[in-house]
Amino acid sequence: MSGPELSTVDINGFPTRIWRKGSGAPLGFLAGFGGLPRWVPFLDRLAEHRTVIVPSLPGFPGGDRGHSVLDSHLDWVLAVRQTLLAAGLEGADLAGSSVGASFAAEMAAIWPGSVRRLALSAPFGLFDESDPPTDAWAQRADRVAGLMCADPEKWTALKAMPEGANSVEWPIEQTRATEAAARIFWPLGNTRLERRLSLITAPTLILWGEQDRIMPSRYAGRIAARLADPKEIRMIPGAGHLAELDQPDEVASAILSWTG
Repeated sequence: MSGPELSTVDINGFPTRIWRKGSGAPLGFLAGFGGLPRWVPFLDRLAEHRTVIVPSLPGFPGGDRGHSVLDSHLDWVLAVRQTLLAAGLEGADLAGSSVGASFAAEMAAIWPGSVRRLALSAPFGLFDESDPPTDAWAQRADRVAGLMCADPEKWTALKAMPEGANSVEWPIEQTRATEAAARIFWPLGNTRLERRLSLITAPTLILWGEQDRIMPSRYAGRIAARLADPKEIRMIPGAGHLAELDQPDEVASAILSWTG
């Protein structure tokens, strides 16, 4: 299967990767923890029906060192906004996973007219002291795969160095992605997103892996309680935090059905 079209835009002086594949109405996707060092089957499923546009986040794979000039949550929100505009996603449907879902929600809350329909998969940004998220940065390296995916091999395959990659640059890029996420969410992942959810006017689908070991599944109800109708919660069996890696067909089908 052919890969995506690749383009680059300048965000705050740093090159930022934009992937594009498929045909039909545009659908944006913001990747989860660790970013996307490679194109994944989930995106192919979406591209069978829509023009899938996947901008990188600053510091994540494809986002160079753009995180190095972002010092506050507002800096991050504005950088993501600039990236979505440069990618041609103004007014389009928008989906996101994990850290990407948190920013997708921010876009829909702060610029309501910028998102037509919204799909959020286990977004970061909420915190409940009685049931806190798992600190993804306080883990031994050998535990991360099992926290991110129900099937740890899915995470391992995502992060495995492909043939022909620079053996020095590849691990640096993966470590940089973890650092970038930490600059946004460490230590508690609490950006007080909950306070802004009521500003979202886009119909919103909330997805959650039933085996999510990072974000407590009851957060889905907390999100839904603050959203206007129409909204829906869908739990994904056999999926962990990055449900789109564990169950690409089911997650893609849910998003396509909701945004179609």
